[in-house]
Amino acid sequence: MNFVVTENTHFALVTSKVDKLDASNASDLKNELIILNKKGINSIVIDLSATKYCDSSGLSAILVANRLCKDTNGKFALSGLQANVTKMIAISQLDKVLSITSSIEEATALMAN
Repeated sequence: MNFVVTENTHFALVTSKVDKLDASNASDLKNELIILNKKGINSIVIDLSATKYCDSSGLSAILVANRLCKDTNGKFALSGLQANVTKMIAISQLDKVLSITSSIEEATALMAN
């Protein structure tokens, strides 16, 4: 399983188990996000602490999560970004659009507010 979903009271935590979030697995992440959305879960945290690389397909999946949450008045956050992933997000200027937290605890606090 590339992505582990844990549903909490206020949000769902999607933990990436992939080294690279790219075209080979981004569709799996999108599918998990769509399933959560259909269940009525509109606040999501994606933990990318195990992911060292992200390409445009991965960024697309992240943007799907952001849009699904925003469209249903939910919250979305990314957590545990490694240096290369942070760089890719900054180059794409998505750091201005996405909520990025340094830890799961910080993301959890964001979801509870």
